[in-house]
Amino acid sequence: MHRRLVFEEPVSRAAIWSRRLALFGLTVVVLAVVIFRFGQPSVERLAPIAGAYVFVLLALLLSLAAFVRIWQDGHRGIGIAAFAFVLSLLLLLPLAYAGFQLATLPLISDVSTDIDEPPAFSRSRVALAARQGLVPPDVAPERRKAQRQGYPRALPIVLELPAEIAYDIARKASVNLGWRVLEGAAPGGRSGAGRLDAVAHSRVLRLVDDITIRIRPRADGSRIDIRSASRLGGFDFGANARRIAAFEEEVKLLVELR
Repeated sequence: MHRRLVFEEPVSRAAIWSRRLALFGLTVVVLAVVIFRFGQPSVERLAPIAGAYVFVLLALLLSLAAFVRIWQDGHRGIGIAAFAFVLSLLLLLPLAYAGFQLATLPLISDVSTDIDEPPAFSRSRVALAARQGLVPPDVAPERRKAQRQGYPRALPIVLELPAEIAYDIARKASVNLGWRVLEGAAPGGRSGAGRLDAVAHSRVLRLVDDITIRIRPRADGSRIDIRSASRLGGFDFGANARRIAAFEEEVKLLVELR
């Protein structure tokens, strides 16, 4: 009886290393995000996340190289390379989306529904302590105009309700959205305006954004203006405009439920 020897083609080393790098990149990204979430946000602490994506990009390039070698030399490992390729693409999708936003949205990290007279942030002891002594700086008028072009729907909320009721609705909307309300002042006094100051966090990285809301009485009701500013960086990837839109939707929902 004769044995028949079967020689199998070797597994592509590029495919093996592409999978290793993709899994390593995934691990580092997850760990870096977790560490960032539970620390003090800063641009420097984003470096490990950026470094992790170097491995992800290398994994993508190696998977492409593996496809070429497998096609040319008949090596095995197409499934391994495909896994690394898909995983790398999935990890790179957030970066691609961020790049698209950077190219299409205005370079701003402070959005207000009133670009001519934006609501001012409170400088009380409570508010300053919550913001670690920081007060979001004023934004140049030309950048506010760019905001209007980039976020045309960030407009004042006009209600056919008294300012006192609008204040209660604005406060409840802030709480419903998960914001931490720092302090508030009901409409009245010399100016007749009310205000709320709050703090919000992004979902993934827990980046901190500061919010101030102004409620003014009108002859036919009230007007609510909201301003949301990011503490980190000069570009917010549209986060503040989305937060303002979510606040407007919540206010309208609460008005309908009255």
